[in-house]
Parts: sequence; C-alpha cells; structure tokens
Amino acid sequence: MIDEKLLEKDYRERLEENLIAFLAEQNALTYEEAMELYYGSRLADKIGEGRFGVQYLDIKVLAELLKETEPELFAGGEKGTMP
Repeated sequence: MIDEKLLEKDYRERLEENLIAFLAEQNALTYEEAMELYYGSRLADKIGEGRFGVQYLDIKVLAELLKETEPELFAGGEKGTMP
C-alpha cells in the first residue's frame, strides 16, 4: 500500500526544489540565494505545513505570491545578497 504521507512529503520536497530553481532563474540569484530567500519566507512555512492547500499551486503562481506578499525578501534588506 502506498503511504499517502510519504507521497505528500516527497511532493512538497520536489515542489520546493522546483520553486527555488525557478526563483533563482527569474531573479538572477544563485541557487543558494534563492534557497535562503525561500526558506526565510512565510510561504515556505505554509507549504511545509500544508496550510490552505497552497502546496498544490503552480510554481509560477507561488513565485508571484511570494513577490506580492513578501516583497521585502526581494529588496535586498539585511542580507544584501538579493538584487
């Protein structure tokens, strides 16, 4: 029998990997910078916890949501590594 929790965990991990790669590509960031940006976001918490079904949205939609709801992550801020 397929363990649904294991499948969901694998799905979320792949989603995060794809979203981080997309963020890096779209924002001229290194993969490490995009990882830092993503894991420092509230969106990462929502995806990780499976809240609101947000993990089922397309990565392009998720990236846009991140930019709209957490613009401070893209402004450079304290880290100084983001454009």
